[in-house]
Amino acid sequence: MENGKTTETGLTQPGQQFGQQSGTGYGQQQSSTFGQQVENYGQKISDAANQAKDFVSDKVSVVGDKIKELQKMDVKQLTDNATDYARQNPGQAILISAAAGLVLGLLLRGSRR
Repeated sequence: MENGKTTETGLTQPGQQFGQQSGTGYGQQQSSTFGQQVENYGQKISDAANQAKDFVSDKVSVVGDKIKELQKMDVKQLTDNATDYARQNPGQAILISAAAGLVLGLLLRGSRR
């Protein structure tokens, strides 16, 4: 251990100036590995964002198709379909109507403040 040298672990020995490069290249190797990790994480985030975009695009097109179908239907036909659904699935119909009532109540209550 000479004065002004770094140890094998990359720690500075007494007498070495702060910011002085060691001759081992350990810091450069560590920086390169960190850069590769950042690049890998960036690629993973980009891939996840593309998958999310595709998923949302698919769901938006499905919702758009359903809205077009509903616009083409007559009001009488819609009420008949809702009545049939409620008769076939009474539990779900009650939960859906309760949730819709809760949401409407919160919206109307919030607009009065």
